[in-house]
Amino acid sequence: MAFGKNIRTYFEGRWHDGDVAVMRAADHGIWQGSSVFDGARFFDGVAPDLAKHCARVNRSAEALMITPSLGNAEIEAIARDGLRAYSAQQAVYIRPMYWAVDGSDLGLAPLEESSAFALCLEEVPMPDPAATTTLTRTRFRRPVLEDSVCNAKAGCLYPNNARMLVEAKSKGFGNALVADAMGNVAETATANVFMVKDGVVFTPIANGTFLSGITRARHIANLRADGVEVREIVLSFDDFHSADEVFLSGNLAKVTPVRAFDDTQYQHGPITRRARQLYMDWAHSA
Repeated sequence: MAFGKNIRTYFEGRWHDGDVAVMRAADHGIWQGSSVFDGARFFDGVAPDLAKHCARVNRSAEALMITPSLGNAEIEAIARDGLRAYSAQQAVYIRPMYWAVDGSDLGLAPLEESSAFALCLEEVPMPDPAATTTLTRTRFRRPVLEDSVCNAKAGCLYPNNARMLVEAKSKGFGNALVADAMGNVAETATANVFMVKDGVVFTPIANGTFLSGITRARHIANLRADGVEVREIVLSFDDFHSADEVFLSGNLAKVTPVRAFDDTQYQHGPITRRARQLYMDWAHSA
């Protein structure tokens, strides 16, 4: 699904203009769901943490038993080569992807050393930093490693996220604040989450039920370096109702302020603004 414009696709060793077809009807990835991806960003002429996103797509492939066919540095070089077609004024979503081609054991498991790779670049504007969202609870929860591949950015995980998001939208909210199997807050349907209380920043501890994001880690490091206390702990929904500020952390927007969680209202507060400014300062100086 293309959600941007000016698309370029790297497949089978070369760049193609547009959203080209890359998968066959009998590929394992289409009928057994063995696909992984990652997402990085290019804006203002910089691509923050691109190397980390390229490394993670290889780790995700291995977690889903897909054999990576390219090294981390090779994927980064392909991405940077493709980005030369865009100007510094264009914001681009960078998406490397793997999927299994052949299967073994009656087709169920991906066949070792049988994988395909593509990298898609799409021009997608950076969201307005003043744009906010709202949260509500959902009946759907994050899975655990024992029953799903929570340690991969895998396509097969996203229908569950979609259910969360659709339910939240049907209730008139922008996103869902999601529980883990124990009923504690894990993340939202689309991003990691932070809350602020009395000047201290809190975020759910990475317990294996959700991807502890690259941008999440960057915010934690930036805020701590700036003298802000950040705690990774177990958080309840009541904790979020008592928060002073809440913001989302993800690759697409970097920081998204939250103005409400159900009936609880928040300000677009100073630490949320600071987190975004620190990220942008770091991104332009890295």
